[in-house]
Amino acid sequence: MFVKTVKVKEVLKALFTIFFIALAVLAVVLFVKNLTADNSVMLDTEAARQEFLSSIGWQVSGTPIDVREVTIPTEWNDVFEEYNSIQKQQGFDLEKHKGDNVTIYTYEVYNYEGKPENMVANLMVYNGELIGGDVSCTELGGFIQGLLPIPAE
Repeated sequence: MFVKTVKVKEVLKALFTIFFIALAVLAVVLFVKNLTADNSVMLDTEAARQEFLSSIGWQVSGTPIDVREVTIPTEWNDVFEEYNSIQKQQGFDLEKHKGDNVTIYTYEVYNYEGKPENMVANLMVYNGELIGGDVSCTELGGFIQGLLPIPAE
């Protein structure tokens, strides 16, 4: 017969870990569900944009470091397809905005774990409504991710 002894502390630690992972997954699911439901996120004022970024966990500059108008191309290459796949993962789809002029608000991000410098958050706004966005590292060889912070492992 084989007997294994398990300490209660190990079991509790495992249960807490599973609980917090489930809680993080639930938060992401609810966030994406809110964006894909008929609940649009209106960011037509600076206060609304600041409140939104804060609500998803980012500490950002008090004003945008860049505001620019861009036209979403009607013909996409692989780069745009890849960027839109990031948007789709967070409940957005830029495909329906091909040819539209959108405003991109860029903010410095101060609390990206492990990368305190050269991080920005970009919010894509069309007629006051959030239609996409990302957090990215502007260094050479940087990276890009969706708007939600990636939990530390």
